[in-house]
Amino acid sequence: MSLLTQQLIGAGAITAEQAAKVEAELAKDLGKTEEEVIIAQGFVEEKKLFELKSRWLGIPLILDPPEDLSLEILETIPEETAKFYRMIPLGKKKSEFMVGMVCPEDLKAQEALKFLARKNNFVYQVFLITPAIFNGVLAKYRDLKKEVGRALEEFQEEESQNKVSRQKQQEETISGVESAPIAKIVNVILRNAIDGNASDIHIEPSRTKLRVRFRVMGDLFSSIFLPLNIANAVLARIKIMSNMKIDENRVPQDGRFSMKIASKTYDFRVSTLPTALGEKVVMRILDPDAGHKTFEDLGLDGRNLQLMKKAVDEPFGLILVTGPTGSGKSTTLYAVLQEINNEKINIISLEDPVEYFCDGVNQSQVRPEIGFDFASGLRSILRQDPDVIMVGEVRDEETALLTIHSALTGHLVLSTLHTNDSLGVVPRLVDLKIQPYLIPSTLILALAQRLVRRLCPDCRRQIPAQGYLKEKIIFEFNSIPESSREGMALPDPIMIWEPVGCSKCKRQGFSGRVGIFETLEMTAELGEIVLKNLSDSALGAEARRQGLITMRQDGVLKALKGMTTLEEVLKATEEDISAAVSGKNP
Repeated sequence: MSLLTQQLIGAGAITAEQAAKVEAELAKDLGKTEEEVIIAQGFVEEKKLFELKSRWLGIPLILDPPEDLSLEILETIPEETAKFYRMIPLGKKKSEFMVGMVCPEDLKAQEALKFLARKNNFVYQVFLITPAIFNGVLAKYRDLKKEVGRALEEFQEEESQNKVSRQKQQEETISGVESAPIAKIVNVILRNAIDGNASDIHIEPSRTKLRVRFRVMGDLFSSIFLPLNIANAVLARIKIMSNMKIDENRVPQDGRFSMKIASKTYDFRVSTLPTALGEKVVMRILDPDAGHKTFEDLGLDGRNLQLMKKAVDEPFGLILVTGPTGSGKSTTLYAVLQEINNEKINIISLEDPVEYFCDGVNQSQVRPEIGFDFASGLRSILRQDPDVIMVGEVRDEETALLTIHSALTGHLVLSTLHTNDSLGVVPRLVDLKIQPYLIPSTLILALAQRLVRRLCPDCRRQIPAQGYLKEKIIFEFNSIPESSREGMALPDPIMIWEPVGCSKCKRQGFSGRVGIFETLEMTAELGEIVLKNLSDSALGAEARRQGLITMRQDGVLKALKGMTTLEEVLKATEEDISAAVSGKNP
């Protein structure tokens, strides 16, 4: 029996029977440490185990991960050595390095550390760390800045060795874009965007640097700055991957490529835009799994879910999803396709561009530059014997009219529209020159949506709602029509949730996004309003009669359930949240 298990038994942390199970597991030689087995078996919590171990060894314990580690500090212990001996650098105080060890009692690890200290001429202090801290710091060895930095060094070495003239360098830019350093830089950017759950990558030139930003859960964050002299090479590399013209920098271009990252293939939708300082590139990351969500995955529930399921069961008619760019409209349409897709029906889509590939769906991408736009595509689709038609977006009068007529002639049509809410769909169709008498007989459902960040379920915590936030919850809850409020009640006291941050959500407190929705159903009463008295007040009255739950109200209900925060809901529904922070009514 090991010294560690003996100490744990003596402290009453584990039983002799549990110690025997640990010994049996270690005998299997699975490459796990004794501590990892004890934690995995649930015998002792990680924090408690290492607090006890710290006392026995007389070595200080560190439970908080280091914030930022420089490349210089990380390289004091090579990555392979760190992995093998389970020790990592934690920082530097004056001239002394802080070294964290999971097993400081391991004599071989101690010898290895002494060897590194003699070789690199540094002094150190040892701290005890948990496996979680160790794994978190180990991941930093693959940090974006470090990998790009190494690739840049390789690139600069190649440049200095070539010693070619400036003119020759410009001539060789195109042929040199496949060089390893530039390809490595681009690949590292792509991989780190995936690792960080980014939805978009922005590469944009400034006067002095090339800035790379990632959009994570709706917000842009600067990730790294690259030297401006490699901008053309990076851009050319991306253009080649996307099958674009690398010598064309005067007009915008669109392209697409796929790449396998960590055993999974991702699609990247690429767009370039000429700016005053050079070409900007935006790459949308398309996770193939994101296009295969159920209604429940999206956040549809209650009345909204019932109306959507009822609408997709209709044999013909028009379903419109509305919201601004980036609100998840396409993902919702793909969820509808997944819901209704089967071998008995012919589904054809017109998209710009095709974002996710769906088995069994005939997906076509419009190409306006050759005259194949939504309007001309719709005419062709109607000759393909479709049962269901998905049109990426209703952008103009001609597309709107063809969409309406497709719904009139026995097809279920799905599309998107840009309006602020579901009540704006009917006026927008009228604005697109659709005759009012056509709308009641074609429109089935209008669904408006926004996206809010989803709280991490592993670290969120409840707090009592106070001040303005409490008043806002009460007001929005009481504004929900009684027919839709049946079975609901505000808790007493009113509790809301806030983000905390943990290793699973990468200390952000949020994990992914969820939709907030509102749905307006075409009814006989709404049809009368469209034909006789189309006004905002009449539409609002009908919505209340239907029991419509607004996006903000849907968000408040999700905030009470712990799916998101109230601040996220107010931000997404365009309310000034500074009042919520100050505790004053806006």
